[in-house]
Amino acid sequence: MSDSEAAAEGDTTLDTADLPFRVMPAVTVDNEHFWTGGEHGELRILRCQACGYWIHPPAPICPQCLGKDVVPEATSGRATVLTWTINRQPWYPDLDPPYVVAIVELPEQSGLRLTTNIVELDPEDIDFGLEVRVTFLEYPDSGGSVWLPMFSPVNHV
Repeated sequence: MSDSEAAAEGDTTLDTADLPFRVMPAVTVDNEHFWTGGEHGELRILRCQACGYWIHPPAPICPQCLGKDVVPEATSGRATVLTWTINRQPWYPDLDPPYVVAIVELPEQSGLRLTTNIVELDPEDIDFGLEVRVTFLEYPDSGGSVWLPMFSPVNHV
């Protein structure tokens, strides 16, 4: 099954064959929800249970109400491209340029943003306001697997 066929059937995990090089995150008990949510097709971000504020990057205390009852919740997985850069420099072996590094904003909350890669799109076709959806690249890690969240165009065929 191709990646686009899998996406059409609701599978949000990209094929793991021939994965490009990535620097793996340091997975801790404080951020494990973010790096492993892709196993279930979910982009999980902490949310304050007292006031509903989404917290990213993860923190043990809500910056809005100072509440300590923060738990991971799945987001919609949708976002909008705010800004981007096209990397054309070969910084690492097996991470062939060009590729897009973008800041996307999730609709759950104004200012809820992630720095990510845009995939399944020719880098020259990126644009402000592009609607994207999360997809995951699974990488083996010393403690199991890590699912790196990437984003692809909503209307990608």
